[in-house]
Amino acid sequence: MPTIDKTLQDVFGYPTFRHGQRPVIEAIVAGRSAAAIFPTGAGKSMCYQLPALHLPHLTLVISPLLALMQDQLAFLDRHGIAAASLDSSQSRETASQVMEGVASGDIRILMVSVERLKNERFRAFIQRVPISLLVVDEAHCISEWGHNFRPDYLKLPATRDELGIPQVLLLTATATPKVVADMCQRFAIDQRDVTATGFYRDNLDLDIAPVAADHRPRKLVHWLRERQQDESLAPTIIYVTLQQTAERLAAYLAKAGLPAAAYHAGLSSDTRDTLQQAFMAGETPCIVATIAFGMGIDKADIRHVIHFDLPKSIENYCQEIGRAGRDGKASECLMLAGRDHLNVLENFVYGDTPERHGIAQVLDELRESAAQDARQEWELVLTRLSQHCDIRPLPLKTLLVQLELNGIIAPRYSYFADYRFRLHDPAETLVARFNGERQAFVQAILDASPRARTWQTLDFESLARIGQERGLDTSRGRVITALDYFVDKGWMTLESKQMTEVYRVTQPDFDGKRLTETLHDYFRGKETAEVERLAAMLALFEADTCLTHRLAEWFGDTQAPTRCGHCSACRGQVATLPSPPELPPLSTQPIADLLGELLARLAGDASAGPVTPDLLARFLCGIATPRLTRLKARQLAGFASLAHYPYAEVRDWAAQHGLSA
Repeated sequence: MPTIDKTLQDVFGYPTFRHGQRPVIEAIVAGRSAAAIFPTGAGKSMCYQLPALHLPHLTLVISPLLALMQDQLAFLDRHGIAAASLDSSQSRETASQVMEGVASGDIRILMVSVERLKNERFRAFIQRVPISLLVVDEAHCISEWGHNFRPDYLKLPATRDELGIPQVLLLTATATPKVVADMCQRFAIDQRDVTATGFYRDNLDLDIAPVAADHRPRKLVHWLRERQQDESLAPTIIYVTLQQTAERLAAYLAKAGLPAAAYHAGLSSDTRDTLQQAFMAGETPCIVATIAFGMGIDKADIRHVIHFDLPKSIENYCQEIGRAGRDGKASECLMLAGRDHLNVLENFVYGDTPERHGIAQVLDELRESAAQDARQEWELVLTRLSQHCDIRPLPLKTLLVQLELNGIIAPRYSYFADYRFRLHDPAETLVARFNGERQAFVQAILDASPRARTWQTLDFESLARIGQERGLDTSRGRVITALDYFVDKGWMTLESKQMTEVYRVTQPDFDGKRLTETLHDYFRGKETAEVERLAAMLALFEADTCLTHRLAEWFGDTQAPTRCGHCSACRGQVATLPSPPELPPLSTQPIADLLGELLARLAGDASAGPVTPDLLARFLCGIATPRLTRLKARQLAGFASLAHYPYAEVRDWAAQHGLSA
């Protein structure tokens, strides 16, 4: 086996390791787990790409975005390393080829999203594959103290144990000391194997130059024109909060002779892919984007990152400016924003706090399900439960994780409720391919799958009865493996839908009222913490001491210089973020007119839950909930009519009026 230095040079073409890479790679190759906390663009991916060539089995990478996977796969392909991903955009044929390559050992690195681990067909497959290393990219998502906590990530330690993976590598660019400690504790990573390289970037000029909202577009045009060379603009990303802002600002810049394209989650995936490729190729120099753009953008020569609106947090700000100057050359990061979008950012936070009655509905359904099931199991479809209790899917996932952490439920497995297939040959041909017990097993599957024209739908309950009557093993795992085998052989087309999650209710006698309050307090605490995070960000931007030093300090980096000399604070330009124009008092708003149409619709929807001040405030502030979406509330005149007012004030105002349907 070659040394890691030889692999670095022979395979990747680099003469030396970048700062921090060697200790991480040495730990992994020596058989230990590790964590790498490196700034954006500082070479985290090499910390698993190189060890994967020294480990005996598969390296499984959990990555949050398709764009991240595609960029890293392209890099690995250029260096002749067999790697692949499994994602929802692939055809069955492509997915089958990937799985064959993984099973045979030809593919050394497999990338999947964390959601893929809930797919029972994938789990049945990956449990049969020996895995050397689990890599968790964007690992700060594991910690509920992080800036974009993702509940599904909390299950990764249990997944690691279930799959018997001996080593873990955690990668992130934006983690505070508290988040790093939480991440490592969950995976039992020794402190000696945690490598943080610091957050200081001497090639980034950070300028906090806030401008009032009505002057901001003109200021941006002036700033960009000063940096044009021969009528061309160096690669630039401009971040905004809202999709409509991206569209309007891109059009404004184009009219001013600065070609720009809008990028946001409201565009089709094909359009987004085309825009991203044009930016990467240098055909579109300027992108005006929401935070949907950026992750996985490994473009070395981005010269300008501009915040037209406030970022969501200090961590988001660092992640976004970290996309500039990855080639080490001087780059500028400009923050023009004032406080005019602060309420919008706060509204995102308030929209994710479940109401008490919604939490209580979840607990009632849990208890009722356990009482009716002899095994005390609770089956749920997340989208249905979200509609029933009027809790958004992400906070609902967080709620389920909290129930796990409180010992109320324990995850058992997930499965697709509905499977249907289309045979490519007559049923008799499929059965004739097998002998003995296997032939009887295949016949049982077909007998339990009634046919409608060309598609047959598998009835698992019927199959279980047939199996019992005929003395066959018709366990779900065996059936799923058989169906996948038939697909791989080209004998059938298979479709699955309705992801169902199964939990065991480990504590059915819980105190519902007390638990509802405990969980509601937890979410209120998260709400308060997120609003405080916004306040900390504003304080950072308005500080009179070195901005780069304060940023490094936030992430526990004590090595950064106390005066960098390349930020606006060091230049004596202390920022004051302008407040938006003063709004008319809420008491002057025509509340009856704004809420009249909504209250009429809610009157016919009383069984779905009470009409609360929070529900009314979310409507007025433009915060969609499952219930409001079902009622098509966006079409009503009052929706988002008070979006520029602080949510808490609107909620109190609605409560004072005592409105109800």
